[in-house]
Amino acid sequence: MAPRLDFSDWWAKDTRKGTPVVVKMENPNYSVVEIQGPDSAFRPVEKSRGKNAKQVTWVLLLKAHRAVGCLTWFATVFWSLLGAIKKRLSFTHPLGSERLGRDRWLFTAIKLFLALSLLILGFETVAYFRGWHYFENPSLLHIPTSTVEIQSLLHLVYVGWLGLRADYIAPPIKALSKFCIVLFLIQSVDRLILCLGCFWIKFKKIKPRFDEEPFRNDDAEGCGYAYPMVLVQIPMCNEREVYEQSISAVCQLDWPKDRILVQVLDDSNDESIQLLIKAEVAKWSQKGVNIIYRHRLVRTGYKAGNLKSAMSCDYVEAYEFVAIFDADFQPNPDFLKLTVPHFKDNPELGLVQARWTFVNKDENLLTRLQNINLCFHFEVEQQVSGVFLNFFGFNGTAGVWRIKALEESGGWLERTTVEDMDIAVRAHLHGWKFIYLNDVKVLCEVPESYEAYKKQQHRWHSGPMQLFRLCLGAILTSKIAIWKKANLILLFFLLRKLILPFYSFTLFCIILPLTMFVPEAELPVWVICYIPVFMSFLNLLPSPKSFPFIVPYLLFENTMSVTKFNAMVSGLFQLGSSYEWIVTKKAGRSSESDLLSITEKETIPNKKSQLLRGVSDSELLELNQLEEQKQKKPVKKINKIYHKELALAFLLLTAAVRSLLAAQGVHFYFLMFQGVTFLLVGLDLIGEQMS
Repeated sequence: MAPRLDFSDWWAKDTRKGTPVVVKMENPNYSVVEIQGPDSAFRPVEKSRGKNAKQVTWVLLLKAHRAVGCLTWFATVFWSLLGAIKKRLSFTHPLGSERLGRDRWLFTAIKLFLALSLLILGFETVAYFRGWHYFENPSLLHIPTSTVEIQSLLHLVYVGWLGLRADYIAPPIKALSKFCIVLFLIQSVDRLILCLGCFWIKFKKIKPRFDEEPFRNDDAEGCGYAYPMVLVQIPMCNEREVYEQSISAVCQLDWPKDRILVQVLDDSNDESIQLLIKAEVAKWSQKGVNIIYRHRLVRTGYKAGNLKSAMSCDYVEAYEFVAIFDADFQPNPDFLKLTVPHFKDNPELGLVQARWTFVNKDENLLTRLQNINLCFHFEVEQQVSGVFLNFFGFNGTAGVWRIKALEESGGWLERTTVEDMDIAVRAHLHGWKFIYLNDVKVLCEVPESYEAYKKQQHRWHSGPMQLFRLCLGAILTSKIAIWKKANLILLFFLLRKLILPFYSFTLFCIILPLTMFVPEAELPVWVICYIPVFMSFLNLLPSPKSFPFIVPYLLFENTMSVTKFNAMVSGLFQLGSSYEWIVTKKAGRSSESDLLSITEKETIPNKKSQLLRGVSDSELLELNQLEEQKQKKPVKKINKIYHKELALAFLLLTAAVRSLLAAQGVHFYFLMFQGVTFLLVGLDLIGEQMS
């Protein structure tokens, strides 16, 4: 029978006020009445309502049905997860597994950490079911120390583990966590200051400007304008998917034909791609575009070596500026007229950088998350640095350099995989200034597969650490102001290139799961939840349409911290593939203008034959064979298995199970969702698969 809740005594006790009232009457038939509480007639009557056997049976059946439904749902999810893992492991191509190479040290450390966590989890689970709940709050509960209180040998081992954990393991974890929290707060303050600077630029409407007619020259013959000589370079390597649209966009730049030269710098080692690019160059050359094709037999120095080789040509001396576009970039026709005029009457200006926009930003979840990061980079970091410091890292493309600035800074060097950042730092040390144009946008692509994105991020985070080691001495001995040296070393390199991946990986992927097994060093909730959400909110401000993705963005950034941390350590200590350059795989997404040009090609079938009149019969035969190869069925796409991400997924899920024993709600949900995110990434279930 359910317990009866009788509140009558409580009600009489709490509502009685004052002293008892005594009433005396002259009539002896009445007696003295003392009012102590409510009359018994108004008291609730106890009712014993029984339940028959059928009602009890139905209640039990309903509860059992709910329990079975819940267990079935969990079993279905778990079975589906196991099925996905089995499918990935059984159908993965031999080349579809991540190559660890000399970077195996991090994976080995994570595996050891995972094995130790599983061992401790099993040990503490046994202790929990035996009633030894000392880990819920060790500071408040009594931990047995005398031999009388020890129940068994296992109990003695568990008590010894508690003492070892509290005296020797927790203190260094606390010290490391405090250090990471301080770095986290410093980086958060830096991010907040950048956002405030961006708001100030928007409020004051600060942006670089130039005269409406900067190249007007009344003494010039003809049209009355004196345009400078501009060299346009398109470095590429095996860019079958995007070479055509990039060459087409560059050849349509609005600039006098006799004042511009287009260099197609092809490093492809595939002869079929070389023929396709040559044919595209020949097509535009016949249209009257001043364009040449260059191919290196020995591909040394990657992109830096390619650009260095092109700048060594004798005819480059006649040009004053050089614009650089990677193979997937499609500048608008007015690009040069919006960028080159800034150099006029500004002899200290060495670089004008434009903003990137992405034609495939809504292709999948991975591209949406990349768009958030890159929008913040250009809208906030580059713009604030350009306005207040006249310095930022060159993005390697969609920029115009003064050739004199390149030559005085030492030209392109092959010593790192971030030649763009290298030349920017050296130009800054030589006193050149930079301008960033947020309203001049160039279309490009972001990687659509996790494999391509991971390789790109590895290069972007290992290269800066290589460069920091190489140019630290030059920064310290340079003649620039001290505050500029401090900005380069403390903010540009250490805070944004080294500290960010270090604390992100250490705090959320190592210390947080470790504190689940060492509750004496538990992280506060504001470190796990409040500040990361606030920082993610700031990152999403430049792209407000991405606010629904704030939670996936936060979880995915923590997942990418593994790759960034590994790359940072590899670049700093010259480990593993720190000097490896892998061309980012492109999908060849076209803009609206490209789609219109394709439609025009379909409506004019004889156009191609007219453009290729001067081509020999053998070359035409080769081109026709290549066109037939294009129409072949695409290669089947495969999934990859990423070992470090999978190992961390199981580590975080193990820590989530451990947090259940200690009833830590916020920690459990964070670890569970973060572990699932690592699992999805490790099984290559985010983004497109590579062919």
